Amino acid sequence: MALNVSSRLTRSIFRVLASRSFITVSRRMVTTSCGTHLRCLQHMRVIRYDGTSLRSFSSSSQPSIDVSYEQLKKLLLSESSVVIDVREPWELREYGNIPGSMNVPLGQVNTALQLEPDEFKEKYGGDMPSQSQNIVFTCLAGVRSKTALETAASLGYTKVQHYPGGWQEWAERQLIKTKQ
Repeated sequence: MALNVSSRLTRSIFRVLASRSFITVSRRMVTTSCGTHLRCLQHMRVIRYDGTSLRSFSSSSQPSIDVSYEQLKKLLLSESSVVIDVREPWELREYGNIPGSMNVPLGQVNTALQLEPDEFKEKYGGDMPSQSQNIVFTCLAGVRSKTALETAASLGYTKVQHYPGGWQEWAERQLIKTKQ
């Protein structure tokens, strides 16, 4: 059973990497006299490394998925990104929110990002981000925002990031700033 799970996971990783053009994958039939592993080996995939794929994967031209406090402040000032807080509405009322962010609870992110733009604006009070627009997800402490990031990426959004410090870090930094 563990071999089966491992085999499925390996195939999934190869599919993801191949679909994003990081590596070239080809199917090669492998034969062996050992009947026990024949089924596994018949579906073995061979990775060909061309040298340039992994260099472009680690390129610094790709933005990091994590956004720092300072980066988030700059993005909010320049209005170059859509900041989406994925906490529940009661949490925003109870604790506060990052100015300039819009609230789309985590449980609604999947359906919200598939709405028509006018429906999105009516329901969430802001313009719906395009699939190529930079989106920064935030929550209380960075856990739910990471899940929202993964959901958006699975829907085809290409420039998604999250603020791992969340509201906790934002409020702490703002409180320190106002005391000075």
